[in-house]
This record gives sequence, C-alpha cells and structure tokens, in this order.
Amino acid sequence: MAFKIGLLGLGTVGTGTVAILQDPLGRSPLLKEIEIYRVGVRSLEKTRGVDLPTGVLTTDLDSIVSDPDIDIIVELMGGLEPARSLILKAIANKKHVVTANKAVIARYGHEIYSAANEARVYVLLEAAVGGGIPIIKPLKQSLGANRIQSIMGIVNGTTNYILTQMTTEGADFGEVLAEAQKLGYAEADPSADVDGYDAADKIAILASLGFGGRVKREDVYCEGIRQVSAVDITYADKLGFVIKLLAIAEGLQGEASENLQLRVHPTLVPKDHPLANINGVYNGILVEGDPLGQVMFYGRGAGAGPTASAVVSDILNIVGILFSSEVTDDLDPLLSCVHQHYCQVTAIENLETRFYARFLCYDVPGVIGHLGMSFGNHQVSLESVVQIGFQEDCAEIVVVTHNVKEGNFRAALAEMEQLEAIKSIPSVLRVL
Repeated sequence: MAFKIGLLGLGTVGTGTVAILQDPLGRSPLLKEIEIYRVGVRSLEKTRGVDLPTGVLTTDLDSIVSDPDIDIIVELMGGLEPARSLILKAIANKKHVVTANKAVIARYGHEIYSAANEARVYVLLEAAVGGGIPIIKPLKQSLGANRIQSIMGIVNGTTNYILTQMTTEGADFGEVLAEAQKLGYAEADPSADVDGYDAADKIAILASLGFGGRVKREDVYCEGIRQVSAVDITYADKLGFVIKLLAIAEGLQGEASENLQLRVHPTLVPKDHPLANINGVYNGILVEGDPLGQVMFYGRGAGAGPTASAVVSDILNIVGILFSSEVTDDLDPLLSCVHQHYCQVTAIENLETRFYARFLCYDVPGVIGHLGMSFGNHQVSLESVVQIGFQEDCAEIVVVTHNVKEGNFRAALAEMEQLEAIKSIPSVLRVL
C-alpha cells in the first residue's frame, strides 16, 4: 500500500525532500511505499528543480491538510503563520506531521503537542535542529537512560561562518556579514541569525527533550554577535580562546527540569574544548549525561541535502509505524511528546560564570587599582588583569574573572562606568 504525503512548501528543503523521495534506489525499502500526493506552493508559475506529475501542485494549502486521502503532512514553509494554523488543521484532520520549523515548535509546541496527543497522531521534527545532524531522536531514544546534565552547541551555521571568517581574516563583523550575504550564507535581513533568535529557538527545543519538561521560548536569554569585534577575537586568541555563539541548556546540581540555565550568547571557548574547532557553516552539539559522559554530534547544520535527509528520516519513522500496524490509542512515548509540566528557568542575573571585559581607561595613575576596588566591592574575583596597549589617549585593559554571579558582575560594571578614569567598556563576553 502507498502512504500519501502532502507537502507544504517547495523551497530549498522541499525540493531536496522530493528529490530523495523520487529516487529511492539504495535507500530504505520503505521509500517505495511513499507517494507524493499533493504539494502546496505560493505560485504555480515558478520554475522548480524537480518534476512532479500534473495536478500535484496547488496553491490551496487548506485543501491539502484536510484531504482525507493524505496520511502525512510535511510542513517546510517556515515562519509562524500560516504554518502554525496549517499544522493544527492537519492534526485536527488526524494527519501525522513532519516539520522542520523550529520557530513554530519553540513558540507553539505546547499547543501543537497537546492537540497531537489528543488526536493520537505524531509530530516529528528531526530537521528543526542541526539540519541533517541526528539529535532529536538520540535525545528521545538513544540517550533516554541518561540523566542529562548539559546540552551546549553551535547550532547556527551563519553566525559560526561569520565568527570563523573574523578569526581567520582578522576582519570586523560588518565586513564579514556583507560577504556572507553575498555568498548566500546570510539572509538580507540577518536578524534571526546574528541576534541569536534562531539558536534560541533550537536550544528551547533541545532543552525540552533533554530535561523532560516544556520550555517557554521567552525564558531563553538571548544575545547575538553584533558586538563582537576583531579586537576581541585577537585578545581571546592571545588568552587561549576562540569566540563562538553558544546555545546552552544546563541543569543545576543534577536537578534536571526543576532548575535550568537556558541561554544563547557569544562565548570565549578554550582552544582545547571539543566545540572550539567547529568552523565554517558546520554545527556541533555536545551532550553530557550520567552515566554516558560526553557525546558529540557534528555535521552540516543547513542546506537542501542535510535538512531533507532529516525530514525523510521522520517520514520513514511514521511510515514504519503505519506499515507495521494501525496506530493505537497509545502513542509510542519514544516518538511522541509526553511531558506536560514546564521547566523552571534560572534568571540570567543568578547565572554563575566567568567573564571577559575590555576597558578603555584614561592614562592616569592607579586606574587598575580603581578597577580592582570596584570589583572587590561586588565580590568579583579576578583571574587576570592585562594592560594590552593604547588606543589614542587611553590604555586598553582586559580583565578575565573567576566564576561570579552575573548580577554582581553587572553591578560592578555599573559602578565603574561612573569612574572618571573609565572612558568606556566596549566589550563584555562570557567565558566557558
């Protein structure tokens, strides 16, 4: 029997998905049981990279999600609406759903999964995080015997490419961003990538899976890379670090979902750390758990081939279930979303981490002593203080702290900004 697919969107990933489904030789034998039945597009006139039979393409997306002959809806449109509404309509019509849409799942996952559980259908999203890197299924299944302690990674290829180029070329952010846009690695409006929103969507999803509770996307602290300069990258290198945009989910003291740190920000990563050498458009995700220890997932985080690979993997999972038996009232807990409670997320001001800060100070006697006194007033312990050189009439001083509560560190900076000896604090970054 053939299982019928309704595909919403025929862009880069949609085209890659169709290409795999149309060429099943040498792949899973289940692919021969799948029929691309309807494909929803914005325009019928656009030239496509794949050939489809006459009548398969339509601009009426509502008719696809309500078609009684379709078994699985594959949503590859992106964006929040109409994707969210179409997914919910598909679920209401008892369709299983495969999606690559991290923004919809991060923001409306609670609504979508509640509806899916009630309708007794599956919503699978392997392609939503890490492109072709298998990470969703391992967190649900292969690592299920572990108590997850942390998930951290480079999950946005655009920002990783920009930071890699800034490091190798010594160029500033704006220059490399323009180059990335010209090459197609960055969008005309790069905000979702360079301001960290895309990575925040992804770590919200991974945290929910790894720590067994729902996550509110607005609870993820988010900082992008616009403020990272070539100067900071050079100083980081001299101190033994590289700068990466990290997405981090960390359980405190083994408390799992009772107390999570959730954050996205540029980070000084020691050069001997596994994530330090993830370069270019590649992604890397490091998971630590008990009793496993550390395991690393690495690969291309975007693109037609890698992302379509993950989409088809999810389709095959559902087809495998449908092929072997009818879906019963009890969904497979290893494929469905069963948790109902929300994770408690630690406020960023209570985070404890190390910091890097760069100061421009007027060249007056005792300026380093003033810095030390302000830090001491707020219980900030310093690992190193280095006067790097001069910029015009100012001494450039770089400070690296020991572990300190973020609220204390910010209070110390606020005090120092009032000092006559301090011209500016151009850079503040966290240290892993």
